[in-house]
Formats: sequence, structure tokens, C-alpha cells
Amino acid sequence: MEGAISKQVGPLFENISSFVRQCIFSVLSVGPVPSHIAFVMDGNRRYSKKENVLDGDGHRAGFLALINMLKYCYELGVKYITVYAFSIDNFKRRPEEVESLMKLMQEKIDELIKEESIVNRLGIRIYFQGNLKLLRDAVRSAAERAMVKTASNSKAVLSVCVAYTSTDEIVHAVQESCEEKWDEIRKRDANNAVGNLIGLKGNGKDKDEHLIGVTDVDRHMYMGVVPDPDIIIRTSGESRLSNFLLWQSAHCLLYSPTALWPEIGLRHLIWVVLDFQRNYLYLKEKKKQA
Repeated sequence: MEGAISKQVGPLFENISSFVRQCIFSVLSVGPVPSHIAFVMDGNRRYSKKENVLDGDGHRAGFLALINMLKYCYELGVKYITVYAFSIDNFKRRPEEVESLMKLMQEKIDELIKEESIVNRLGIRIYFQGNLKLLRDAVRSAAERAMVKTASNSKAVLSVCVAYTSTDEIVHAVQESCEEKWDEIRKRDANNAVGNLIGLKGNGKDKDEHLIGVTDVDRHMYMGVVPDPDIIIRTSGESRLSNFLLWQSAHCLLYSPTALWPEIGLRHLIWVVLDFQRNYLYLKEKKKQA
């Protein structure tokens, strides 16, 4: 009897919650809605200690928080969501902890790409951004499968930063830009050599064309497939970016709720969107001046 009642109450509660969210989001949508929100998912281990559970259980609770936040952002109309899942610096943790996190990551990636998952139900495309060569083969293969399987989804984009730091991203982009520019120079020199052989003059282009510009580096960023974030949320009350999106965050709003990542909820999203709307004109003006 109790089981039958709980089965009825669960969907009813979800329907009521969904209706309330729709009402709140319809009001928020009167003002500007951020197109890209990024999250530093901080506090899973502290949550485990606080609740006196295993570290893995804290990370699983964090995954549920991510699923809920994905749903809320989608319902609000946020097109791009980025999460900082695993820093390159995290590889310095105890080997058994890193191994446990890699196994958990592989498990959750496989869950995300199941046909009935929220990613496929909502039409969310997944990108894994970072130095993926550093991942275990099994995890990297799972990430690549997820990107291929969700490539046709177009309603929203989830970027998962894994084996990532902003300094690594910038170095990678500069290296790629240099290689691209050297290829251009070699091709141009080859064409000029041919032109000289047949009596044609060089094109006389300015030497400044050999220089690498901001747009060149920007184009080769891991995160170049999505616009810069409007908001970065870091949980646990920490105000540090911890080497996350340093290149892209010059003109975005930063929010640091005291809640640990598994504790983040709808109220935090509502609050930061209201703050974004209050500061929208200022942020827009700063972007114009950049």
C-alpha cells in the first residue's frame, strides 16, 4: 500500500515542481537570460565528510546535482553549460583516488549517453575539452563515444572540462597558432619562389602578417566551440577560478555560493540570474569596450 502511494506521490511532486519552475522561469525570461553558464563543481569531498559517507558517494551526489542543474538551465533557456570536472592538477592526488575518480567518470559518461538519459531526452550535445591524452584509454574512449553519439543533438551544449587547466589550454592554442602560421609562411615562400623563377615579383605583403594575433589564439582554444561564459559559478564559497577559463572570463559575472556542489539547487541559479540581469548593461558595455 505504502509503495503504491509513493509511486503516485513521486510523479505528482515532480509535476508540481516542474509547474513552479515554469512560472519562475517565465518571469525571469522577461529580462536578459545568460546564454552560457560555467560551473566549478567544488565541494564533493567536503560533502562526503560532512555527511559521513564515502568519497565516491559524494561524487555521485555531485553528479545528481549536475543533472538537476542541466535540467534547470535547459528549462530557463541557457544554451551553453560548461563544468570543470577534473583539473590536470587533480592527477597529483593519491593514485588510488585518481583511479577511483577515473572509474566513476567512465561510469557516468556511459550513463549520459544512454538513449533514455537526460542528454538525449533534451537534445544536449556533449564536448569533452582538455588534454584528453592524459586520460586513461577507457575514459578517453568513453568521452569520444559520447561526443560522437551526441553530435546530432542541437538544443543545448554541455562542455565537460577534463584533464584541463586554462594555462594548458592557452599554451596549446599558441602552439597550434604557431604551427598554422609557419605552414602559411612556408606555402607563401614556396609560391614566391615559383613566381621568381617565372619572372613574377613577390606579393609584397606586410611582415606583420607573420605575427600571431588574439583571434588566432582564440580560434585554437579548446573552448573555441562555444561563446565566452556570461556567468561562472564556483560552489563552496571559494572565490578562486583555479585555472579555469582564464582567457574567457574577463567580462563575466562571478558567483560563489557557500553551498557545496552536491547542495547546489534551483534557488542558487535564480539568485545568480537575477544578479546577472541587474548587472547586464554594465557587463554588456564592458564587452563592447574590449
